[in-house]
Amino acid sequence: MRVHHYLILLFAFLFSGCGAFYNQPTGVEKAVLGESTPATSLLKELPKPKEQIVVGVYKFRDQTGQYKPQENGSNFSTAVTQGATSILLKALEDSKWFIPIERENIGNLLQERNLIRSTRQEYSKNANPNEPQLTPLLYAGVLLEGGIISYDSNIITGGFGARYFGAGGSVKYRQDRVTIYLRMISTSNGKILKSVYVSKTILSQAIDESLFKYVNFKRLLEVETGYTTNEPVHMAVTEAIEKAVESLVLEGIKDNIWETDAPKWQVDNLLKEYNKETETANATALYGRLLENRRSKFAIEISGGATLMDGDYQDPLLRPFGRGALKFFISPSFNISASTNVVNLANKNLLDVGYITYDLNLEYILLPRDRFTPYIYAGGGLGTNKKFENEHGKFQYGLGLEYLVSNRIGIKLFAEQNINFSDNIDYIETGTRDDYYYKFGLGLTYYFAKKKK
Repeated sequence: MRVHHYLILLFAFLFSGCGAFYNQPTGVEKAVLGESTPATSLLKELPKPKEQIVVGVYKFRDQTGQYKPQENGSNFSTAVTQGATSILLKALEDSKWFIPIERENIGNLLQERNLIRSTRQEYSKNANPNEPQLTPLLYAGVLLEGGIISYDSNIITGGFGARYFGAGGSVKYRQDRVTIYLRMISTSNGKILKSVYVSKTILSQAIDESLFKYVNFKRLLEVETGYTTNEPVHMAVTEAIEKAVESLVLEGIKDNIWETDAPKWQVDNLLKEYNKETETANATALYGRLLENRRSKFAIEISGGATLMDGDYQDPLLRPFGRGALKFFISPSFNISASTNVVNLANKNLLDVGYITYDLNLEYILLPRDRFTPYIYAGGGLGTNKKFENEHGKFQYGLGLEYLVSNRIGIKLFAEQNINFSDNIDYIETGTRDDYYYKFGLGLTYYFAKKKK
């Protein structure tokens, strides 16, 4: 029976690794046309211009000087392609907005034209003065400059794995990022007309599974399977360059540098989508953090949890508490919170009392434009028992974490210490220190809708 179990487990591993086995490059593949990127179709779908622009590109290359990372030994291969100029020229041609002219290797072009002229002069027997000469070279109305200015390795790394009695697997991933800048310069006066900046992440993943078991005496079963996928750096650079060319065209339409042949409604819709994308990009920080003012001016909070007494008696017990609060935001980071709390405090076999407290806190949100943020708060309050006796003042402070499920609802987790200006909270006055207690809670905050402008 044990052998059958291990065979079933073996087949499970083999089937889970089918993706690796069925995609093995076991045969010789023929040459194919280069793959397109998601930005290629967007570039080709741009509206056509009224008149194409002659553009020259002298060089658009890797400016990072970075080599491929390697754990052992040295590696003299560069991290990104050195042929970015060719990629840019292809993107300019695909857009149908530009007429690219040869400038990267213009020395070769001029030398060839000189050879044609000298050959005609030396070997032409019947010189005809009316014979057409070489056509003049096109000159560029604008120049494109820039390059690949950054390649950041391992900006995010992580994974997950588990193993039990010799059987297990793991998943690992790594993310790199390549960044390019592209600027357009007028050849008539040298003015920089537009400059765009685009970045693209590069993902690498590895999945492996293994089994290492003794199925019988002196019989060892060992199975391994897995595969790794690496997003080609060349494709990432191509997509970033194509996106930069698309942005350059749309920025030019937006600022009336050139005109399109499309209807006005189509251009307006295109610019509207581009402006929305630009606003999102401006509000996005590293690691895809979307930064925007999500919280409204007013909010209401309901929370509950457990209290822990720190007084004159031993063996404190956890007891429930509840809180309701109103909040007013002075700024995106600061808000004033007024709350009513019902608190129960207890010590084993000695104390079990309840209090009502009225608190006023000043809260500071550390990351006001993020969905997930820590926060701290402090303030003062007044407490009394349920018979409105044993009144006392207090000071409280705490910290917590809040996650916005939506722009209206936030979930928070917090811890708080209450320092009372009384030693009679547990109805016994002993020693010189006042009575304290702690709160540990989970809450829900509802943010009222913002007024539409």
